[in-house]
Amino acid sequence: MVNSRKQYLCTANRRNFGQLNTELFIARRLFSAKEQSPRLSRRIVRLAVAGVSVGMTVMLLAVATVAGFQQEIEDKVNGFAANFQIVNYHNNYSFQTDPVMRDDTLLRQLRALPQIRHIQQFATKPGMIKADSDLQGIVLKGITDDFDWQFFEKARVNGARLNPDSTQVWISKKLSDLLRLPLGKRFRIYFLNEGEQVPRIRQFTVAGIYDTGFEEFDRMFILAGLKHVQRLSDWEDNQISGYEVFVNRDVPHETIEERIADLVFDRHSDTRPLQRVDNIRRKYPQIFDWLNLLDMNAIVILTLMIAVAGFNMISGLLVIILERAAMIGALKAMGAGQRTVRRIFLYLAFLLTGQGLLWGNMLGLGLYMLQKHFGIVKLDPHSYYVATMPVSLSAQQLLTLNLVAFVATMLMLVVPSLFISRISPAKTLRFE
Repeated sequence: MVNSRKQYLCTANRRNFGQLNTELFIARRLFSAKEQSPRLSRRIVRLAVAGVSVGMTVMLLAVATVAGFQQEIEDKVNGFAANFQIVNYHNNYSFQTDPVMRDDTLLRQLRALPQIRHIQQFATKPGMIKADSDLQGIVLKGITDDFDWQFFEKARVNGARLNPDSTQVWISKKLSDLLRLPLGKRFRIYFLNEGEQVPRIRQFTVAGIYDTGFEEFDRMFILAGLKHVQRLSDWEDNQISGYEVFVNRDVPHETIEERIADLVFDRHSDTRPLQRVDNIRRKYPQIFDWLNLLDMNAIVILTLMIAVAGFNMISGLLVIILERAAMIGALKAMGAGQRTVRRIFLYLAFLLTGQGLLWGNMLGLGLYMLQKHFGIVKLDPHSYYVATMPVSLSAQQLLTLNLVAFVATMLMLVVPSLFISRISPAKTLRFE
């Protein structure tokens, strides 16, 4: 009795497995070019697959462009002002700041956090450049030997790294062209402290020229030694505007901001001014709100492309079903159920969609690599802040995009497969 039951179960399993192989075999035969060659559906199916490929290429490039643009602009803003700034609590968002005291203990605690990439001291002082008959408002940003030159070295046009202990400065190419200040040129900056009637004048020498393409900041910031800001503001040697904190790219800002804020608050005492942590996203909300709008543009593009790809596949599958009506009738006459026949055409849709996504990925990734390494598509830096279209695409984004496109397309193809239930074996066989 036990042996008979085992034999029955093995036979049933073989039957189910054979049924699955039969459905897949028929779908693969329909998918092959040999089977499609003499039929009208060949061209229509090719157009459907091409539609999926083009849609996938457009979606991939849209995601890569939006992500690359957001990353590039955020990196430029962070290059000027870091991810976070630790400043005097009473400061507003002006560049005329109240000082804080250097705190070596706080620095050690912050540098011990693995999420933090770099910390540096800074100080700012607004002023006015006078070059010949031209005037331009600027912000003198004081730096020390702990300054991270990674961002400005990439943007350097000419010159050498400045010595913070000298009267050398770095200015942008925009200011250099606007005020006719070439490398090695000496010029004056005028500063006015609160309560003073006569401006203070300092003379500097252009030691380097940078160009980030971010005109809003290029027209503003001049890099100089921090001691110049201290003297202009009548600060002591241990007083600064604050600290700039750079975090690793994959670190959630909310989590690390709370940790930094806790350490800063713990260091408060009666002898030290109260400090706060400024998030760069809150300091320049107009820039990051604009970047967030790009996500909506990407969502609209993705939705439209998935819809177009889905409708292309629906039309292709319907044509195949209509051309294969006699085959469907024959399968039903031989005892195949509705689910079995539907499964055949869903397997076929699976193969066609997979082929379209494969070609779309190959084309999209090829164009992505060309743009990433050769910068073929150029942009106007005055309008877009970058000279070439930036692209960025992670493996997770690529996999998620393919999964969403595939699942959405397959769900849309369930509807035309229901049309199979309306096909009558008697009518189709008699018509054939």
